[in-house]
Amino acid sequence: MAGGWAHDGAVQDQIDSTVNDGIDEVRRRLERQGPSLTHCEECEEPIPPARREAVPGVRLCVACQAEADKRHTHQSGYNRRGSKDSQLR
Repeated sequence: MAGGWAHDGAVQDQIDSTVNDGIDEVRRRLERQGPSLTHCEECEEPIPPARREAVPGVRLCVACQAEADKRHTHQSGYNRRGSKDSQLR
């Protein structure tokens, strides 16, 4: 249910755009250049075949990828496309 000047489904539209923005950000960060490596380029540990299939062009093992993700700065925590109410939280 939408309120005020918003149309019906506006809340779902806001949720969808937030999810789509997150997916777009992750896709931009993925390195899809060439085939997946068999060993991590940082620690030389083998990369499991299931990971190589799931993430095309993977270059890091799970542990090194987790560390790289911690170093990555994230965008703001609220949806800039949302209503004024969502920005006040």
